[in-house]
Amino acid sequence: MKINQFAYVPTDHQTIVQELADVHFLTAQTRKMADPVMLYRQFLLKFFIEKQSLATRIQKVSNLMANPSLNAYEFTTTQDAVSKLAFYNVGLQLLGFEVGLDFDLVDPFSAMKKYRLPTADVDDVLDRNQLIDAWYKLLNTRTKFGQTLIDYLAGQGYYHQFFETGDLKQPLIFNGKSQAVFDNSELIRDVVYVEAPLDNDHDGKRDLLKAEIIRPKETENGLKVPVIFTASPYDQGTNDQQADQITHDVNQEKLTRKTPTHLSYDDIKFDYDNHNLPEPRTVKDTSKVAEESFVKTWTYSLNDYFLARGFAVVYSSGVGTKDSDGIRTTGTPDETISATSIIEWLHGDRTAFTNRSDQISIPAWWSNGNVGMTGRSYLGTLSTAAAMTGVSGLKTAVVEAGISNYYDYYRENGLVVAPGGFQGEDTDVLGELTFSREQSAADYLKIKDTWLDQLKKLTDGQDRQTGSYNSFWDNRNLLKNVNIKADMLLVHGLNDWNVKLSHVYNLRETLKNEKVTQKLVLHQGQHEYLNNFRSVDFTDIVNLWLTNKLLAVDNQANQIVPDVLVQDNAEPETWTTYKDWGGAVKEISLDDKRWTDMNENHTFSDQLPDDLFKDYIENTKKWQKALFTKNHSKLDKHSIKLVSEPLAKDLTVDGRATITLRAASSADLGLLSAALVDYGVEKRLTAVPQVLSAQQIITGYQWRKDDLKEFLPEKKASAYKKFTDAHMNMQNRTNNYQSDDLRPGQYYNFTMAFQPTFWHLLKGHQLGLIIYATDMDYTIRSNQDISYAVDLGASKIDLPLLSADDKQ
Repeated sequence: MKINQFAYVPTDHQTIVQELADVHFLTAQTRKMADPVMLYRQFLLKFFIEKQSLATRIQKVSNLMANPSLNAYEFTTTQDAVSKLAFYNVGLQLLGFEVGLDFDLVDPFSAMKKYRLPTADVDDVLDRNQLIDAWYKLLNTRTKFGQTLIDYLAGQGYYHQFFETGDLKQPLIFNGKSQAVFDNSELIRDVVYVEAPLDNDHDGKRDLLKAEIIRPKETENGLKVPVIFTASPYDQGTNDQQADQITHDVNQEKLTRKTPTHLSYDDIKFDYDNHNLPEPRTVKDTSKVAEESFVKTWTYSLNDYFLARGFAVVYSSGVGTKDSDGIRTTGTPDETISATSIIEWLHGDRTAFTNRSDQISIPAWWSNGNVGMTGRSYLGTLSTAAAMTGVSGLKTAVVEAGISNYYDYYRENGLVVAPGGFQGEDTDVLGELTFSREQSAADYLKIKDTWLDQLKKLTDGQDRQTGSYNSFWDNRNLLKNVNIKADMLLVHGLNDWNVKLSHVYNLRETLKNEKVTQKLVLHQGQHEYLNNFRSVDFTDIVNLWLTNKLLAVDNQANQIVPDVLVQDNAEPETWTTYKDWGGAVKEISLDDKRWTDMNENHTFSDQLPDDLFKDYIENTKKWQKALFTKNHSKLDKHSIKLVSEPLAKDLTVDGRATITLRAASSADLGLLSAALVDYGVEKRLTAVPQVLSAQQIITGYQWRKDDLKEFLPEKKASAYKKFTDAHMNMQNRTNNYQSDDLRPGQYYNFTMAFQPTFWHLLKGHQLGLIIYATDMDYTIRSNQDISYAVDLGASKIDLPLLSADDKQ
């Protein structure tokens, strides 16, 4: 168990005293107490919430042990000094650790070190000021169940006991973070319809977009609050069966031969045009009262956490979703505008209405105008898209596993590829999945023909025949036009094969050229949220970040939050900070003596026996095992397998590796794939988090709960792990939009970039490089009679490697 903490703000004693007074741990009476023991007793009694009787609180303090012979209450009534040992014995128990199970009363410090818990810089015997500082740091220390102690107390009702007196600040900032001092039992839920500068269903009227708002009751009395906005196309429902019915068959007879072209980028460049819009609706009246409310069926627990801390939360699904106008376009600027329109309304720059027909406008009068976006996958994608426009009011986006270029999601180097786990999905399938207007029968009847026409345009434009970049994809490149003003917190899984790591890597490289602050968190999961993990204080990082960006609190967020924070793959629950992502490149020839050619070949056939081909289609895990194992397998003649000598020391691949293959195809078409593999018998971390404690995290008093999770080692050791790969259509060796000629038997140079990674190989492990063609998990599966040859002596790999100087 390691409870890493990166969001603690170093605080001077004078500020600590003021903040402890703000949260009522120091009162007018206790601020005068000179005796550390007496003050310590008062802290402990106050910890157990003063609405309980004194007798009850004394009993609870008495249940804690200060040393092997005295409980905490006895200690504070018989001793004349507070020892550091007693303080942390009690502190560990307050943090949820058990005596005899998690630590020993004779040495709490070994456990503190083991669990990565911070200790205050105090003497063995604490004076009054040291006691105050140590108590403050303890309240800001994370418990055994992943929350800071002050957040745990909030969930127990610590702040709630002061609601009646009304003497808590709102918002209340403690160690740079917003506190849960708002009553979630009285949240207000509104529905409005924002008028967007769009008419993408071509009905002659500007599109109205439904937005659902959850805000604190205190806004009714004049408090203006910041807004967390999540744009979720899934929020109003999905058409799962319809999407499944149009999912494409990836088992094809052959790969399509492309007619050679000499296109330039200007030939396929797309210029978005949104002119000739209908006039805005006439405002007939204005109201501050919404007429609709709603019941939320899905929420993001990170958003729920901030509701107790005085932030409003807004959800909107955008064009083409239930109760909104428009049609789905899967990634075009229309969807971006549907997100920025909500932000503009929240900032006071756009009109919304109380319903769809009466033209009664309603302003976001309760908003302070500052908006931050959150969300994962499509939700994070729309956060990126909105941020790139520079829309006023958007101060930051927390982007988790967001797409930055739709071509890189559904295509790679001229090949049709799948997002991991979704072979056969494409823009038309995703459009159908999210077109929830279809679920309202009368509304769908009006729009059906328009939608079917749009669905055909998606199918035709995405061009699954060639897989090349074209104007359809250029219209879906979110990094093409950059006018960003929002600071960005980027989060991505190092095992995410759905939204692959190229998206966050390319986004971050783009942001380096902009005048914004950007931070990066890389974890060991696949397509996962990170706000409920034990080993990292992600929620506290986001709290610090949003408190700074949306409440303009000078809490040193830009300095405190690491530039790059990476979870190690070889050591459980270990997180390290780095200056950047991307190490110095080392060039290695593929005929280097340090490689062993396991199959002793430089040629391979892509065609498999029919029964084996069908078997691998039905169970791609069998195919993976046969391809990546170091032992002989049925794929020995269908790949080139190079394995390094055992590593003399640890090695970390840091960034984006590239491979250049001098290769030939026996046909006038072909594809190449390559994978890097970590060979070594280890219990590796699972890419899917395990639940450590169900419903243990409380996001507010009598409010929503969440599971505590972690990436844990496998129960059984595995012999290898693929950690990155690359794919290319051999006719796209120049770029992804030009189709090159390919002559059978002729050698050409093919340079492919692997998916960026941050992978730690242990001493004694071996680095493997597998070269093959059809990828059962990602590419079109055509069992063609094609052979490939690779000139290993003229081929190389460029590996970016971490050095000790890269650590922050």
